[in-house]
Amino acid sequence: MYGVDLELLDDTLARLREPAFRSRQVWAWAARGAGDYAAMTDLPGALRSTLAGVVPFSSLTLEREARARDGTVKALFSTADGRPLEAVLMRYRDARRSLCVSSQSGCALDCSFCATGRMRFARNLTASEILDQALHFRRLDGGAPLTHCVFMGMGEPMLNLQAVLAACERLPDLGVSHRHPTVSTVGWIPGIEALAAQPMPLRLALSVHAADEALRSELMPVNERYPLGDVIDAARAFYARKRRRVFVEYVMLAGVNDRYEQALALARLLARGAHSPGRSIFKVNLIPYNAIGEDDGFKGSTREAIAAFVAALCAHGVPATVRLTRGREIDAACGQLAARDARLAHG
Repeated sequence: MYGVDLELLDDTLARLREPAFRSRQVWAWAARGAGDYAAMTDLPGALRSTLAGVVPFSSLTLEREARARDGTVKALFSTADGRPLEAVLMRYRDARRSLCVSSQSGCALDCSFCATGRMRFARNLTASEILDQALHFRRLDGGAPLTHCVFMGMGEPMLNLQAVLAACERLPDLGVSHRHPTVSTVGWIPGIEALAAQPMPLRLALSVHAADEALRSELMPVNERYPLGDVIDAARAFYARKRRRVFVEYVMLAGVNDRYEQALALARLLARGAHSPGRSIFKVNLIPYNAIGEDDGFKGSTREAIAAFVAALCAHGVPATVRLTRGREIDAACGQLAARDARLAHG
């Protein structure tokens, strides 16, 4: 089921004795950014009216939308059973329209600095619910196509990989080629291996956040199950099979993981076992920290500390960039919009 519930659509069309190609027509309109059945002008008017009353056009309800001065748009949705989830559209001057989507409502992995980690895990999202996030933003800007998609919203994508891959199969219809989705993980090794085995040339991103095993376990409890050294080995195996550079996500926390010595430790970790010293298979994205609240116990690193960290990595052969902070004034960090609404609801 994708966007419009195609299984229900097919059953409805069969009951109405409509030809099978009608289902493909409906999907094609939805993927191009149609807002409702009324826009589908190559369907008979009576059929459009019937479908509107029988087959819901989306599996999600938009609860709230926030817009930043830089063009970023963040949406808070709810599923049919009332589960919250978020997605973000980032617009760039070079015409890129990059989407960050959720794969779960909440998250069970409890990373200490993550807003979603403080929410109760609800459930996996269906492929339809994942794709409906993209379809919502496809309809903005006159149906302008999307160009990139990152699975870095709420949840751990590798724990819902079947639905993630099913959504990715349909993303090219919205403008996102199979080379432009990126699936992020905290280091769930079975998921990394499964991603490497499937045919789409998707990218992999690892949330690392500390090169020291003990510190990483403190920040990310999943490290007790899948230690960082094993995760890096799995990432190298992914590269060997897919020949696609692996992104390393590293949130910068003042006084926690942002010292020069820690940058050197990260560079050594990523260089370990490398067979092509002239080119790193990893690229580090340093992420300025978005505070969850006044009591979250963390502060973002200074610009000077971040710049020194970048310089140390690059000097040791590991390419690194600082992620452009977008949508800060609309709580665009993962889980912040839903988490704030939850705090308001429970007073």
